[in-house]
Amino acid sequence: MIERRDLLLHPIRLRIVQALVASPMTPLRLKEQLGDVPQATLYRHLSQLADGGLLEVLEERPVRGGVERTYGVVASAASLTGDELETATADDHFRYFATFVGTLLADFAAYAETSDLDLVADRVGYRQVALWLSDDEFDAVVARMSGAVQETIHNEPAPGRRRRLFSTIVMPGDPQ
Repeated sequence: MIERRDLLLHPIRLRIVQALVASPMTPLRLKEQLGDVPQATLYRHLSQLADGGLLEVLEERPVRGGVERTYGVVASAASLTGDELETATADDHFRYFATFVGTLLADFAAYAETSDLDLVADRVGYRQVALWLSDDEFDAVVARMSGAVQETIHNEPAPGRRRRLFSTIVMPGDPQ
């Protein structure tokens, strides 16, 4: 069996989990959202994630002689534990980070390939800012950001809404 952290930190499986965190979906809806992932590959990764305990089947309904499943993320399994992070080597962390950044690059490449690319109208941005913060100040900033995201994370698709990717990377600005 694949270790949970290796299961989660695979580029395609990470994208699947990220999509399902916001809203449970059927494989068909996931395929629409992750259009560049072949159907057979999607089903294989869904199976691995479910077998590994990261996803659960929330609903099953008969469809044309088969069964359509709706998958959701097992909340307690969606991120690495402190113990898993502490036991990972520096090389492991670099690999995890590279997987995350690779996923960002793939998402941006898919966006950039659209014929009507307009970063201003689409409100696309990538910025870096250095802040001088104590641990308590930093924790307060993270809590405010998390609160703002949590208020909207379960929004459903609706007229005037579009799916937006909000990614964060936080690290020390200088080695100590």
